[in-house]
Amino acid sequence: MSERSFAGARRGVSTLYDLRVTVERIEGRSVCGLKVGDYFELTESSRLRIPPGAHFCAFALASVLPLLIAKQRRLPRGDWLEQETLASCPDPEERTVMRIERIRRRRIPTEELT
Repeated sequence: MSERSFAGARRGVSTLYDLRVTVERIEGRSVCGLKVGDYFELTESSRLRIPPGAHFCAFALASVLPLLIAKQRRLPRGDWLEQETLASCPDPEERTVMRIERIRRRRIPTEELT
């Protein structure tokens, strides 16, 4: 942790990224109905947002969730997850590839984090 981010933690403020997860490609057949370009966002630490009228496959979501907690935070420069942006759905029939993007940096009072 850098001296700067440690100082922010002492003041009770955390810096997190809002994320967007977008279906980049589907290399098989789309069993769950996702299409290239479908997305969801994780904002304000824990708010999952899906566009009105859209859906996101629960299994694809479950496969990417463990990565999102780490991607919300700044990681050390050499950490593989700092550089990696792709994740894949576990369904071998679909082979859906999703891209994780940081879309906004936010300072949130630590006591408001879940």
